[in-house]
Amino acid sequence: MSPKSTKNNLTWPSESVLISLLDDESSVVRDSMVRLLNDFPESGRSFLSKIISESDDIISKHAKVIQDELGWTDSKEDFINFIRSRRYELETGWYLLDRTVNPSLDSSVSSLLLDGLADRVRELLTTPLDPKQTCIVLNRVLFHEFGFRGAGKNFENPENSFLNSVLKNKKGLPITLSLIYILVARRVGFDLEPIGLPGRFMVGCFAREIPFYIDAWAGGKMIDLEDMGQYIGVSIDESSGGNLLPVTVSEMLTRGCRNLVHHYAVSGKKKESEMFQLFVAEFDKIRGIESNA
Repeated sequence: MSPKSTKNNLTWPSESVLISLLDDESSVVRDSMVRLLNDFPESGRSFLSKIISESDDIISKHAKVIQDELGWTDSKEDFINFIRSRRYELETGWYLLDRTVNPSLDSSVSSLLLDGLADRVRELLTTPLDPKQTCIVLNRVLFHEFGFRGAGKNFENPENSFLNSVLKNKKGLPITLSLIYILVARRVGFDLEPIGLPGRFMVGCFAREIPFYIDAWAGGKMIDLEDMGQYIGVSIDESSGGNLLPVTVSEMLTRGCRNLVHHYAVSGKKKESEMFQLFVAEFDKIRGIESNA
């Protein structure tokens, strides 16, 4: 960005200088930074949007706080920038998805709820940790102690697709229950993967030579690889080529958006349905670019 001046004879500094000031803990520096950005709103908006979409997590979070403080948040643009950045992280991506319909959402609330669930799981875990025993503890905490369950009668309510709503209401779709299962597991050092099956989203554990699967919609039911064909209603030979392998963060978020396209359409909310269709198109466009690279 080229230097610019305002009527107060202030000069827009270089991008490197601004970045170096973003994580300065001094309140004086922070207030000066906010005033400077406010004096150069066009350049300031562009700078913060770029940092949020392209920089590392810490710098991006500082930029996001300042953006919110200035009232410059455009949640739809934030999510599109995230998609175009190709720097996909599951939890961050879902918070941004949530904010497209709830711009004032404080994602730290959801993070603290997930932390609390993980703390309870950690209390019950014993060593050495066997993968299936760890899943038993996760199931106890999530589905028995805290009462998470599948949304039955109100399955097509769009709220079931948003992480913050599911954490609050304890009811969700297979994909959002799987999301919570994965995020809580990762907080206790247990790495699980998203499995995007036709008609059902599940969780996969690949910690052993032979994987097994967890159906969060069914209260954490564990299914061995050899039984998965019968469980999902297709032959194991058909499934082993792709359906039983992990999906990417991009693919999981795209599926979440596709669900919302349908559920908002069913609810008669055309504008919201079209917005999520735009996000699907953006994800598809990025995958098309990557496949042709």
